[in-house]
Amino acid sequence: MNEIIFFGKNKEPKLIENEPDSITKPIQFEFENENENEKQIKQISSSRFSTILLFENGKAIEYLTENDSKQNPSKIQIEENIQKVTVDTNDRVIEDIVSGRYAIYLLTSNHNVYGIGSNQHGQLGFDSKTLPKTEKPILMMKNVSKIFSGNSSNHVFLLNSKQKLFGCGDNYWGQVGLGESRKGAKINKLTKIQKIPKGKIINIQSGYVHSIMLIENENENENPKRKLYSCGYWQRNGLGKEDENTYEFTELKSSLFENDIIDFSVGINHTLILTSNGKLISFGYNNYGELGIEDAKSQAIPIQIEIPELRFNEYISNYHVYCGYLNSFLYYSPPSFSNLEEDLIKLFRRKEFCDISFKTKNGEIISAHKLILKYRLNQNQIEKLKEIISKKSIKESNQIFEMIYSNIIINPKLYYEIKEIINSNEKIEETMKRIYLNENEKDFIIERNEKQYKFPKLILIMRSELYRGMFLSVTEDKSNKVTDYSELSNESFQIFEYWIYSNQIKDDIKITKKIINEIQIGIDYFQLNQTNPNLFDLLIKKFNNKK
Repeated sequence: MNEIIFFGKNKEPKLIENEPDSITKPIQFEFENENENEKQIKQISSSRFSTILLFENGKAIEYLTENDSKQNPSKIQIEENIQKVTVDTNDRVIEDIVSGRYAIYLLTSNHNVYGIGSNQHGQLGFDSKTLPKTEKPILMMKNVSKIFSGNSSNHVFLLNSKQKLFGCGDNYWGQVGLGESRKGAKINKLTKIQKIPKGKIINIQSGYVHSIMLIENENENENPKRKLYSCGYWQRNGLGKEDENTYEFTELKSSLFENDIIDFSVGINHTLILTSNGKLISFGYNNYGELGIEDAKSQAIPIQIEIPELRFNEYISNYHVYCGYLNSFLYYSPPSFSNLEEDLIKLFRRKEFCDISFKTKNGEIISAHKLILKYRLNQNQIEKLKEIISKKSIKESNQIFEMIYSNIIINPKLYYEIKEIINSNEKIEETMKRIYLNENEKDFIIERNEKQYKFPKLILIMRSELYRGMFLSVTEDKSNKVTDYSELSNESFQIFEYWIYSNQIKDDIKITKKIINEIQIGIDYFQLNQTNPNLFDLLIKKFNNKK
């Protein structure tokens, strides 16, 4: 199941046959693949002469420039594991790889960043005269949580574990965001960026002479709201504003941003933005139609693009945008099994799930998230945890729970003390991968009144504690169907079916007292995860309004 929409330069390589070299209006991108499972797309990467489609099963297809005499896409054969790149002996696992224009950055499992390639502009964080380039990984910074750069960028940003941002590289037009006093300079050393907007840094994307940052507010009294900020050179229309160079990050404002921003991407001089109401927005250069508008004019301020109707519009949060060198992609990527745990943690960070009490050494009571602990630990391990907490302070106890929830080592001494009771989750990860990649295990069949209903297992895992326990259990029966749902009326079952997929109630459903009673019983039976909005509360409200 997949969908890709494409526009922009259709040459070097020619991605879509029988179409012009410049595609100025978004069209469907078709590709042939003999293995249906490989169509679960994970990521798109597009440079000046090559476009790569990476699939969830680890396979990739590369479209190359015509000069390489490869008109058709070819499979990429990985000859050796990326982990064989020589880094420090304690950094054996590479968690993330980010490409700049002439450099590559590696983030390891120990949160260290290494750089490889050109250091002509200081983009490796060292004096470019003494180290013009390196062919071996060179340590740039420790305690890093994220790397940010761009496929046309000669500068890089590193975010440390304390949410402090550092940058280095080409700053001729102020694209590192250090302020007007530092413009025109080569930043050879990783430098802390002082003036950062308040909030959590979600992403930074870099063009050739500018940078754009996505910030999420952290005001507990408001719904999370994401805003864009830009800095650098305006004359190539990359900043989303007219006639104004910006040497430090300033807010990018537009009436098109009334809904939250899901994703954004930056090419050499153009930007794509996707909002939660399905709007696709662009600005910047448009020489090859990379903005998705037909008049070939560049746009200094954000505009909305007319796109084909999306096949999976109800799952808009699973769509992503990607800017290549001179082209653009909008694509659907189903949730990865590797993101499921993070999604579960977000879902379960709510007060009603804090129903296991632990007593600290001073007699204080601390509450823990029952569902997260049950996901991480078995009952014996929970009992052992109670014993450990009884000898700790409330501060140490909170750190222990945070380490269990996130798998991040906050306090090394405490971590090694509780390491033996933290489940490795290898069985769960294997099961999730198997469910996600195996065609025969993707669907779960519910039979009622001799009729079959198919549900994707991943959706049931996310929605129902009952099914999560069933599918992730190492010992329970793994059959693909359950037959006993006859106690629910057709109307009630339809409500459950629609809710599991959409978190909404159909407008044409007639709500009665009988249905409300059945739903109340069904929520307990399915152990349905009650997110906001709450299914039962919405039914009551709908019933009262009609009454």
